Amino acid sequence: MTESVGSGITIKRILTGIRPTGALHLGHYVGALENWLRLQDQYECFFLIADYQALGDHFHEIDLIRESVREVTLDWLAVGLDPDRSAFVIQSYVPEHAELTMLLSFITPLGMLERNPTLKSELDALPVERRSVGFFNYPMSQVADILLPKAHLVPVGDDQAPHVEMTREIARKFNRMFAEVFPEPDTLIGRIPRLRGTDGSAKMSKSKGNVIALSDDADTVKRKVMSMYTDPTRLRASDPGHVEGNPLFEYHDAFNQDTAQVADFKARYVAGKVGDVEVKKALVEALNRFLAPIRTRRDEYAAKPQLVEDALMEGTRRTRKIAAETMREVRAAMRIDSYTTVWE
Repeated sequence: MTESVGSGITIKRILTGIRPTGALHLGHYVGALENWLRLQDQYECFFLIADYQALGDHFHEIDLIRESVREVTLDWLAVGLDPDRSAFVIQSYVPEHAELTMLLSFITPLGMLERNPTLKSELDALPVERRSVGFFNYPMSQVADILLPKAHLVPVGDDQAPHVEMTREIARKFNRMFAEVFPEPDTLIGRIPRLRGTDGSAKMSKSKGNVIALSDDADTVKRKVMSMYTDPTRLRASDPGHVEGNPLFEYHDAFNQDTAQVADFKARYVAGKVGDVEVKKALVEALNRFLAPIRTRRDEYAAKPQLVEDALMEGTRRTRKIAAETMREVRAAMRIDSYTTVWE
């Protein structure tokens, strides 16, 4: 593999992360975690718990963030992410994240943030009283997160792709203005870019309660699936139904490994020869088969909190060494590493 710009890296790196605002769900798995698992043997991976960014719109819910750091870590371990191969990192434990955010903000035009489509949609969804400067600036924090370890690839959901493109622009600008320090990272979108919520919404959202969590027990999964939104135009099982845009079949496509069964359901659904209940029961079975080993591993790690803490502390320690080196390069490139030399 090629070396990154301005360093001796001989293996390419990944930086990606999740804001700690609750336990993770099936949308996180197909949009992100699935790719992370596949790539942790090919790249040096840095998986970030972005607690600074969570403060942007959850500043009055510190207890939620504190508990969610643990929940996210448990979910990562439960799905099979390996802290011996990849660095689990708490953002606020690496102060260089905040320093690089500030320095890069000085070369970033305000209009670049204002045009960011993800930020615009998220601001529109926030009550006016919660639209803080910190929240407005979180895309800048994401840029610094990606550039600090000199990541080459960023696996994200499709809604986060604009942030990676912004990172590429800022990396080019910094390299042009000062010195070749940062590589321009590529974007990798998940197998299913966005999984609908159980209520039919375009996106899963914990605040809407339309998610199936990786930690949900079998009965909870059954309850959520059996109440799932399907095709509102279909009043009886004998009515021809729609498969496209139907969350029930999106979940089958994502998690039911019996593709012949899924194909049969789709054909009969369109022809009006199968009811929602039969299709939902099969989805309950498929999801619980998928989640069963994840639940087991999660319970095992939850019973050993020291292992969870060790995973975070070791990953953070490894990251701080890399972050310190990057910031030495950044300060030297910007000629702010020492002012006293000009007096000598």
